[in-house]
Amino acid sequence: MIFNKNEKVPLGTTGGLETVAVRMPDDEIARELILAGGGYVSAPSANTSGRPSPTTAQHVAEDLSGKIEMILDGGSVDIGVESTILDMTVTPPMILRPGAITKEMLSEVIGEVAVDETLISENSTKAPKAPGMKYRHYAPKAEMIIVDGEPEEAVRAIKQIAYEQVRLGYKVGIIASNESVDQYTTGVVKCIGSRVNEKTVARNLYKVLREFDEEEVDYIYSEAFPEAGIGTAIMNRLGKAAGHHVLQASEITKLQDYRRIVFVSNSANCRAPIAAAILKKQPLFQEYEVCARGLVVLFPEPLNPRAEELLARHHIETEGYETVALSEEEFGEDTLVLAMQDSIKQKIQNDYPGKGQVYTLCEFVNGSKEIPSVYGQTQEQYEQMYELIQGYVKKLANKLNEEAKNKCQMYT
Repeated sequence: MIFNKNEKVPLGTTGGLETVAVRMPDDEIARELILAGGGYVSAPSANTSGRPSPTTAQHVAEDLSGKIEMILDGGSVDIGVESTILDMTVTPPMILRPGAITKEMLSEVIGEVAVDETLISENSTKAPKAPGMKYRHYAPKAEMIIVDGEPEEAVRAIKQIAYEQVRLGYKVGIIASNESVDQYTTGVVKCIGSRVNEKTVARNLYKVLREFDEEEVDYIYSEAFPEAGIGTAIMNRLGKAAGHHVLQASEITKLQDYRRIVFVSNSANCRAPIAAAILKKQPLFQEYEVCARGLVVLFPEPLNPRAEELLARHHIETEGYETVALSEEEFGEDTLVLAMQDSIKQKIQNDYPGKGQVYTLCEFVNGSKEIPSVYGQTQEQYEQMYELIQGYVKKLANKLNEEAKNKCQMYT
């Protein structure tokens, strides 16, 4: 809390200002230190300017090694973000820095509380009243970007960006919540805490940023959190760390037409899994979930031995594959269904009218010949079938990449 100082407070401790900021830690060791010092201690923050704030004694040692004589280790911090700053010299009192003590909590005790407008609008031309509150401060070494939107769409967007950046050779860090951490498939993923307990997010925020520094990532992409309660402080710190660089998840996800590609054959034990396995080996600009399904699958079966042999000869493993029947749950707005023959496509459209984007593989890549079933036929016919699928799948990969290239120039 900031108050007007009296003559007992020397100007040397206030930077020449007529105001003084006072706080009382809840940590017992810190309070004992203050009492041992006579009841008053004046000191700067325990970190180098521009670095993520320390939350452990080890962090302090990393920043200030050789600059201070002693570190008193009281364990890791409980809250994790810097304290709320409340200016009591104005009416109504004004929050200059949000923290764990929220506006709502203060209002219950002292009535009306204002908020420094520079915290509300990043476009404000006014200087903030608290240091470090406007510019990229307490920041990681990597470029950091916040992806804002509904949690599910934000996850899709971050996965989309991370996949492309990793493909380009960058090391990518992802700040995820407990609820989403298992959904990410690429990058260095770190769990910051739970959306249902945002105190855990605040506690881990700076720890995670420092860990990304240690791992020397090139980019950090973070999910956003609701700006209510301590979420206000969380988003304030994330925003500062990112230099207020925010991307809208919806603007990213609309740049990828398909996220799931389903190949369909009659029994899903030969043509469809061959196509899926070959596509998974292609260098793709965007990430896709690729799978094979069958129109008639009464129970799970392994891959056709001849199909398995063909794939093995091309160094493509399919260990553990089992057939799965096509179902209504397969169809989504971002699902591309590719049938091996026109009769299969017609059957899908009849059984699931109006569902998804359904084509034959031949049709989608402007081929000239359908992919026939070769069940029970010669080895030569199996090999011809494989070559036809392989050629079409390579055309499919080229088409997907060309469409992606035309849309994906805006991530960073």
